[in-house]
Amino acid sequence: MRTETLRRLERIALLILLLALGGSLFLAWEQIEQARFVLQAASRSSTLRPIPEVMGRRTGLIAGHSGYDSGAVCPDGLREVDINQAVASRTAEYLRQAGAIVDVLTEFDVRLEGYRADALLSIHSDSCIDASGFKIARSEASIIPSTEDLFVACLYQAYEQVTGLPRHDGSITHDMTKYHAFRVIDPKTPAAIIELGFMGGDREVLTAEQDRVAYGLAQGIICFLSGKAVPTLPASAPPP
Repeated sequence: MRTETLRRLERIALLILLLALGGSLFLAWEQIEQARFVLQAASRSSTLRPIPEVMGRRTGLIAGHSGYDSGAVCPDGLREVDINQAVASRTAEYLRQAGAIVDVLTEFDVRLEGYRADALLSIHSDSCIDASGFKIARSEASIIPSTEDLFVACLYQAYEQVTGLPRHDGSITHDMTKYHAFRVIDPKTPAAIIELGFMGGDREVLTAEQDRVAYGLAQGIICFLSGKAVPTLPASAPPP
């Protein structure tokens, strides 16, 4: 009887040891994964080299709804403003690596009054409906339409190529073509607004692939600033 009790205690002790070892291994694996994620992020965020035609050029990025409200909010709590801010920040990093001077602005930033730059892009995300696609617009009252059309074309080409998302031009609204910032910035500042994708149908891209999204925006802006065509960038591959 005593021998059986000892064996039972030994089995319990062994089980406890195995559980403790398993927990330690899980924590170690988690730490390794976190370190790997940081290293990958660091690698992705250092992919662009200074570009002579871009160096010293000023670009403004409006993180849509920031400093004002949450923007669209999905039933599970996903907020548009959080996506916009994250993408604006990552886009700014890429542009700075290319040599640009970048201002990250809030929705109604006081600096927008008379703002002068080589390019200005307002970054937004679309509603939570189950649809897919992005859209870009400039002011319908532009005094430099050909210049802004070139800016929009560069953005369309690069963003579509890098993200693989389709165009959704049919849903461009007056809220985009009459965007408030277009009316207050210096009229000679080339400006555009983008809806990155739908928070419903494009959720995975907008939340889990923000580096790709930002890289597409940066390449579009670089195309415009440098006057060079967007390089061929396979949508299925991450930023080089």
